[in-house]
Amino acid sequence: MSEIAALAAQNLLSPIILSFALGLGAALARSDLSVPEAAAKAMSLYLLFAIGFKGGAGVAEHGVDARLVFALLAGAVLSFGLPFIAFALIRIMTRLPVLDAAAVAAHYGSISIVTFVAATSVLQGRGTDPEGYMVAVAAVMEAPAILSALWLVARGDKSRRMEPDLWREILLNGSIVLLLGSFAIGWITGTDGLDLISSFIVAPFQGVLCLFLLDMGLVAGRGLRETRGDLGAGAIAFGLTMPPVGASCGLLMAFLLGLSPGGTALMMTLAASASYIAVPAAMRVALPEARPSIYLTLSLGVTFPFNLTLGIPLYVAVATAVTGG
Repeated sequence: MSEIAALAAQNLLSPIILSFALGLGAALARSDLSVPEAAAKAMSLYLLFAIGFKGGAGVAEHGVDARLVFALLAGAVLSFGLPFIAFALIRIMTRLPVLDAAAVAAHYGSISIVTFVAATSVLQGRGTDPEGYMVAVAAVMEAPAILSALWLVARGDKSRRMEPDLWREILLNGSIVLLLGSFAIGWITGTDGLDLISSFIVAPFQGVLCLFLLDMGLVAGRGLRETRGDLGAGAIAFGLTMPPVGASCGLLMAFLLGLSPGGTALMMTLAASASYIAVPAAMRVALPEARPSIYLTLSLGVTFPFNLTLGIPLYVAVATAVTGG
């Protein structure tokens, strides 16, 4: 417990978390601080490219083996299965209708790439390097949860079906395309390619992440300020309960796969996180009647801050204890 508290304190005082806290506090105080939309988009593109490229280079150095294949399958299983757990929990803890509950569940089966990046940064700061292919696992976990949510809704409404626009939204979502594409480039060029552009994607990474999380804090704060009436105590409790539940499922998968301490922590983080990029875009097409004020605020305004401040240190400490790392 003392190690978890020490990690939490260390994480809370990191530039990354303090940048998020600055944005959150500024938004709640109604400051006019803002990040231009074009700049926020550019930073998200940079982060996706950098993490994808470094992951691909890591796989090139490690090589493809059965562990990689099984890790990808485990990620897909987690992403497909977690929405059913989330759906059951939120139906018990709230009075949300099926449509909103299914939309929320989809977010908690998919992943937050920024939470993944933040956890990677914490692990690297501790000298605990995860398997390079974990970024591929992150990419695989983006889409299956959407299919699970649609099945949950269609079970009670046979008129709903998978529209072509939804398939396009899922398969060609910009974050997935960039993450997989940069991963492929890093895999093809290997460590030599990484050495060529390391001054671009390694040295500036932490600074860009701080600015990006400043913007995320602003977005989360505005969401919490503007949607208080839509979120009850039960929904907020769900947003704080589901991350440890998901992390426990991720821990089980990581144990079965025999992942390293770093890989285990990342698998737990992925399973504990909630999407606020890919899934909201898909929900706008698939379930337009679902309320973004509920699913987006829960994901970005409740679960995201929890994972950044308390969740990641907890997952790292548990992974270290379980794996003996």
